[in-house]
Amino acid sequence: MNDAPTTLTVGTQGGTRGAQPALPVRDGEEPWTQAQLREVADELTADRERLAGELLAAGAELSELLRNSGDGAGDDQADSGSSALEREHELTLVNNTRDLLEQTAHALERLDAGTFGVCEACGRAIGRARLQAFPRATLCVACKQREERR
Repeated sequence: MNDAPTTLTVGTQGGTRGAQPALPVRDGEEPWTQAQLREVADELTADRERLAGELLAAGAELSELLRNSGDGAGDDQADSGSSALEREHELTLVNNTRDLLEQTAHALERLDAGTFGVCEACGRAIGRARLQAFPRATLCVACKQREERR
């Protein structure tokens, strides 16, 4: 008989998948409960929808700025510089939002696959507290610190 804990994992569409091995936790942590997994899935799903809307709005704003960038034939250098700075700012916002949307989608995929909470670098548990604070985390604290030192 298998003594490994089992739990139902929450699919990103609100359904549950069959019994699978429990998601990993660090030593001293309690296993994930169904309610905690559902909460994380709901948060990520809401974030995905919000970010998709923000990406559309920011993309439209950037398109408008790019479309109007040639209109200032009589503008002085300060106006041109200000317009360029505004376009650069919008482009940064679009890229950051796109990155967050991709991270969110990846976290939802990991929830569905049963690999949520597993460090992608070392294979150890990321830690429930870290994932509850930042559910997009893919690395444990030690691996993240190592990555940031590079």
